[in-house]
Amino acid sequence: MDSLDNYKKAWDNQPEEKHKFSALEIYKLAHSKSASIVKWIFIIGILEFVILNSLSFFMDTKSSDVLFKEMGLESIVFYSTAAAYVVLVYFLVLFYLNYKRISATDSSTELMKKIINTRKTVRNYVLFNFSYLAFVVIVVTGAYININFNDLDTKKIIIMLLTIFALTLIILGVLWLFYQLLYGILLRKLKNNYKELAKLENVE
Repeated sequence: MDSLDNYKKAWDNQPEEKHKFSALEIYKLAHSKSASIVKWIFIIGILEFVILNSLSFFMDTKSSDVLFKEMGLESIVFYSTAAAYVVLVYFLVLFYLNYKRISATDSSTELMKKIINTRKTVRNYVLFNFSYLAFVVIVVTGAYININFNDLDTKKIIIMLLTIFALTLIILGVLWLFYQLLYGILLRKLKNNYKELAKLENVE
């Protein structure tokens, strides 16, 4: 049990006249923990960005570049990748701003709003990654069918689409578990802090 939980337990069992002081102590701890959690979300986002993009240095991308060129996807891949980088950097900036905007002088209401904004930012970040992956799968699949249309009958196309759909669901499921492990724990802690701050608002 951490220090915040200890304060909450003591606060619930103390005389009414002492609630105001203990509420202040719990608020300070909730504030400190929330700031730390948002900071870690920013750090993890940076590490994820650096590590995933560093993988390209250890992979042979020449074959995939040739394949994209044969499919006529060279321009789409270039511009969509550039746009994805811009969006990812945008989210990293938001993570950083969410952390910097948490001030020691914030009221409970202000801190609660910033916790909500942080949770929304992470949710939108995860949704973007899922949407981008789905976009890539759809574009590549469509291009492959287009250039091989004469060699594919309806049955083959249906089987291929179902296979790709199933594989995509599996990949998205693995990614979802990854993000649950990466961000889910931190977001649940933020949610708990939000509930405690809401409880303090009602008491005050």
